[in-house]
Amino acid sequence: MDGLRVIPTWRHGQERLYVCLPDGRNIAWYDREAGRVNLLGEDREDDVLRALGPFITGPVTVGPPVVPTPAELARLTLHPDDDLAPNRPGEALLVALDRDPGPPRRLRPDPRRRALEAEQAVGDALDRLDRAGWHAVHSVPLPGGSRIHHLLIGPGGLFALYALYARKQRVTVADPMVTLGRREPTALLRRVRADADRASYALTAEVRPVLALVGPTVVSVPAAPREVRVLTDLDVQTLARHGGVLKPADVEALHAMARDRNTWTRV
Repeated sequence: MDGLRVIPTWRHGQERLYVCLPDGRNIAWYDREAGRVNLLGEDREDDVLRALGPFITGPVTVGPPVVPTPAELARLTLHPDDDLAPNRPGEALLVALDRDPGPPRRLRPDPRRRALEAEQAVGDALDRLDRAGWHAVHSVPLPGGSRIHHLLIGPGGLFALYALYARKQRVTVADPMVTLGRREPTALLRRVRADADRASYALTAEVRPVLALVGPTVVSVPAAPREVRVLTDLDVQTLARHGGVLKPADVEALHAMARDRNTWTRV
């Protein structure tokens, strides 16, 4: 068993260290986040642990790979081109700006960059909920060129979030109109509700709409809008306080559906 190699890999932001034979075959892998060494053969345990010794941090569980759930199997069989899980917050805007960054000098800031800042702020807050049993899927493409900025799935249910840049501005929400500073009001809440409705249809589950305001100075909501929750980017994480709606297996199954691009092709 001499000559074992440890090869680190990254996938979806998670690190795995594979233990390989000289001919390249894997015989084990170490999932540092889960604290588990998965063995493909028990007779090689001592050699594997000796090879991983410099890399192991803290206590670990050693044993054969855990049998995947149906949701995990669905993820494993998903083609990389159809998997939305690697999407970064504002993925569509990042791609658009990379293809067409615009002129280097503008009299006014590029509105795409402000929209990107908003989606990144909200998306980063949602990603921090992952350890609490929640999953976020960002920049979900819809037919017709539209998209859902963020979809949050967890024990408290499903939420479709629309991120709106409102840095240093007063925001007034009067259903269905939203007014930023001195600008003309727009019927934005109709779009927010429509996104949630389309997600509900695709996932065959209730999805609640959320308007997430990024950086406002004052938020005025004279009357609670129908169905839509209005939050700031600093309050987005309060969504994780909700629970008792979905079981862990349901969360995983819905997440597997949501991350599949094909789920969204007919909504």
